[in-house]
Amino acid sequence: MKPLVIANWKMNPTTERAARALFQRSRRSLAGVRGVEVAIAPPFPYLGLARGGKAFRLCAQDVFWEASGPYTGEVSPAMLKDLGVRHVLIGHSERRRIFGEDDATINRKIRAVLRAGMAPVIAVGEEHQESEEVVPRLIAHQLSSALAGIPRRALGGVVIAYEPVWALSTSAGGKPDTPDEATRRAIYIRKLLVKILGSRIADTIRIIYGGSVSAENAADYLCADIRGMEGLLVGGASLRPREFGAIVRAVANARH
Repeated sequence: MKPLVIANWKMNPTTERAARALFQRSRRSLAGVRGVEVAIAPPFPYLGLARGGKAFRLCAQDVFWEASGPYTGEVSPAMLKDLGVRHVLIGHSERRRIFGEDDATINRKIRAVLRAGMAPVIAVGEEHQESEEVVPRLIAHQLSSALAGIPRRALGGVVIAYEPVWALSTSAGGKPDTPDEATRRAIYIRKLLVKILGSRIADTIRIIYGGSVSAENAADYLCADIRGMEGLLVGGASLRPREFGAIVRAVANARH
């Protein structure tokens, strides 16, 4: 299974012209890269600008759980699917912290995305640096709640993004988790998935890391000898196409 690198542009850039330029520069930065799946998650208004592109897949930053109806301001899975979206980011720490998304909301969104035939990218992770006793319990709760009641057969191919909030570049004093610790988290999440879903389905799920990812540290999170992290969720660095291209190339090289 190829590693997956997702660019989360968040609420950037602020004009269509700038978004078009960023898409174009990102495509050029990925020229010639092999062995890595790349997805870009722009703001909703810019999803249509990248239709038909071959250099990367489209990822949405959020979704509502209904297909249509009187829900002012929301965007449905059907709308995203029609625009060619393949992945949908759900449960990002900013959605949980700023917008108050709870476990039930996240579960409903995952169900809706799966029904629409897209792959949810489910974000989990602790708010603060906690003890080795606390963090596994937090992750286990987030993951089991996210997947609760969903048939196992429907979950093949989903993605789990481990993003410790304290490691995000947008957090005060944010610094990346160490590759060793991130690998330990990936192994723990994999064991949880096997327990919840069984090994056959769990084997189809990629676990990726997000938190202050840069071209300098990207390769350190992927280990060819151990099935740890299998990709990256990139925030601020994805707005700098040259650096984002370097991150993707580092991931490609780390897997060979």
